[in-house]
Amino acid sequence: MELLTIGALSARSGIAPSALRFYEAQGLIRSTRSSGGQRRYTRDTLRRVSFVRVAQQVGLSLEEIRAALDSLPDGRTPTELDWGMLAATWRPRIEAKIRMLERLRDRLDGCIACGCLSLRSCRLLNPGDCAGDRGPGPRRLLEDD
Repeated sequence: MELLTIGALSARSGIAPSALRFYEAQGLIRSTRSSGGQRRYTRDTLRRVSFVRVAQQVGLSLEEIRAALDSLPDGRTPTELDWGMLAATWRPRIEAKIRMLERLRDRLDGCIACGCLSLRSCRLLNPGDCAGDRGPGPRRLLEDD
């Protein structure tokens, strides 16, 4: 079985060696050591690293990613079936993020409904500070209408 050096894994994954060492320290990937003490990775580690990158882009924390990987039998690399099941659990989060980004895009040039009442348009978009009744922060951007 061909093993990858940290440099080769870095080049193939686009992840810096320091990040790969961090992933290893966090239990997201594993390595063996050569007789000289250098890290060596199995080829399937490339798929695990790709999984971590995509999961981070979705917005999962490292703890959530570790839990997903730990849920796999024998700590294996996700198969296509595993990926489908794990990705399905992320779909609601992705869809919520898309909705929030669409609201941000559509309302970016208007009031953020922070409740400040300091801008002339706030009196028009948030009369009587009614947005404040819906909770703290930029309610108009964070919530669906």
